[in-house]
Amino acid sequence: MVNNPDTPLLDTVDTPDDLRKLKPEQLRQLSDELRAEMIDAVSTSGGHLGSGLGVVELTVAIHYIFNTPDDKLIWDVGHQCYPHKILTGRRERIRTLRQGGGLSGFTKRSESEYDPFGAAHSSTSISAGLGFAVANKLNDHPGKAIAVIGDGAMSAGMAYEAMNNAEQAGDRLVVILNDNDMSIAPPVGGLSAYLARMVSSSEYMGLRKLASKAAKKLSRRVWSGLEKAEEYARGMATGGTLFEELGFYYVGPIDGHNLDHLIPVLENVRDSKKGPILVHVVTTKGKGYEPAENSADKYHGVPKFDVVTGEKAKSKAGPPAYQNVFGDTLAKLAETDKRICAITAAMPSGTGVDRFAQAHPERAFDVGIAEQHGVTFAAGLAAQGMRPFAAIYSTFLQRAYDQVVHDVAIQNLPVRFAIDRAGLVGADGATHAGSFDITYLATLPNFVVMAAGDEAELVHMTYTAAEYDDGPIALRYPRGNGVGVELPETPQKLEIGKGRVVKEGNKVAILSLGARLEEARKAADQLEAKGLSTTVADLRFAKPLDTDLIDRLMKTHEVVVTVEEGSIGGLGAHVLTHASDNGLLDGGLKIRTMRLPDVFQDQDAPEKQYDEAGLNAPQIVETVLKALRHNSAGVEEARA
Repeated sequence: MVNNPDTPLLDTVDTPDDLRKLKPEQLRQLSDELRAEMIDAVSTSGGHLGSGLGVVELTVAIHYIFNTPDDKLIWDVGHQCYPHKILTGRRERIRTLRQGGGLSGFTKRSESEYDPFGAAHSSTSISAGLGFAVANKLNDHPGKAIAVIGDGAMSAGMAYEAMNNAEQAGDRLVVILNDNDMSIAPPVGGLSAYLARMVSSSEYMGLRKLASKAAKKLSRRVWSGLEKAEEYARGMATGGTLFEELGFYYVGPIDGHNLDHLIPVLENVRDSKKGPILVHVVTTKGKGYEPAENSADKYHGVPKFDVVTGEKAKSKAGPPAYQNVFGDTLAKLAETDKRICAITAAMPSGTGVDRFAQAHPERAFDVGIAEQHGVTFAAGLAAQGMRPFAAIYSTFLQRAYDQVVHDVAIQNLPVRFAIDRAGLVGADGATHAGSFDITYLATLPNFVVMAAGDEAELVHMTYTAAEYDDGPIALRYPRGNGVGVELPETPQKLEIGKGRVVKEGNKVAILSLGARLEEARKAADQLEAKGLSTTVADLRFAKPLDTDLIDRLMKTHEVVVTVEEGSIGGLGAHVLTHASDNGLLDGGLKIRTMRLPDVFQDQDAPEKQYDEAGLNAPQIVETVLKALRHNSAGVEEARA
């Protein structure tokens, strides 16, 4: 590791067992070295930066005080786990983060015993921690569960559902609230650190327990008054009343970068028989790296960058990103349609809603990490005559599926779903892939499901969705940039359920849905070069199907291949069902369906992921040739 930062103390630490051999006064130096190592690693691999920098000291303190992996450390979302990975035997591989065959950018059970629970979606840590804690309690296992959850993740209802049940864990559960953005507490200083240390001490807890026993011998009315007075007095001093009401013993707020404050408090918490406990830690996102501290949002996730200057590697100029095409189109449509509004769940820039919000701030709503609420909020808007667009990543929309079914589809409300990150997503891997939305939406009555083959089609589909008032409608589009087609100045309203033929042939028909269209075109060119006349149809709609077009192509072509970047049960299943129901398979027609494989694919470059999935042009060609009993070495007539 020639160019790595100078890290003499960190070089002695391979696992938390090594860390616990250090003296407390060495932990400051270790944290500084760990921060330098993380910055250098992410500068070469890209990834999440600011969140990990903010928890360096907290990571060191937790592993120093608690007996991991016997004590289970669960990181909510997991994107802040890079320092944790460095300290748990994975430092030699840390520069492979988010690369094919490398370390995941999130916690992953198969990667290390120090990752007891995989996470990449928000607000799951307390529920999972409660499961570990109760299992330990039932099995008389001494281990604790420590859930670290960010204040942003507290905007999701699941976190509160878990806290409402946390008393079942007793003292086996510790929740650490990493407050780095919302500023839900007063500024942290010496007094608050003193209070946190005091209220977590065994002496204070013992005194409170003794007072509690004595007070209970008084009348119920007196006891109730004393209990509430003590609780609210401490809550006023420390900001913990809400958590006390949910059954937690609240400790904090404390400075998450001050190891002299963190270590004794976590020691007290570790040894406490009072629980569950919530420790409120205040941190700075991007701590210790000035560019990230000054622009936490822009350094949340980063490409490769120069450590000295902070300058990020610039991508080559090219077509606009799909989310920006959507955001700009929607903003323009909203200039003349005051009913259009946009909703996102903590992803304004990732979905293009930030661009809409700049033009129409009063009609843009970021509901936080609360997809369920966001969908039903959109349903209410639609029921009152607005034209809401719920712009949500495919993988995150899964979290609101019950609301999609019950609050939108059953009531046939015209909510427009703009589904970003459809298909495979590269470095974020399986947890963020948009693999299932065609299947889980096209199975619902009343739903229209569209998929854009290029950025111009996305413009048309956004307008079509805005004008559609007969029920729910979804448009899906991939992560990344468009293919370079010219954007239309005037959007076209598409006829619902009608596709288009982009290339006409007579022997092979490729029915494409979504962003594999360019690969379908390439495959057609390669088949033509082999003497196989090929039609390429952009179906546009997974539901309703363009049955007229499908029927014509099935009756006039020898092989029909469907291509989609979604799981089994999507377009291919619907086409096969239609063909079977209508007797189109009786004449020897060869139908093949191409879709994502029935596996969760690990992170890699998108083109490699699609190659692995078998959805690039060479695999389309091979599928056709096999259907015709051909091989890639030559072409013979399949029939005499």
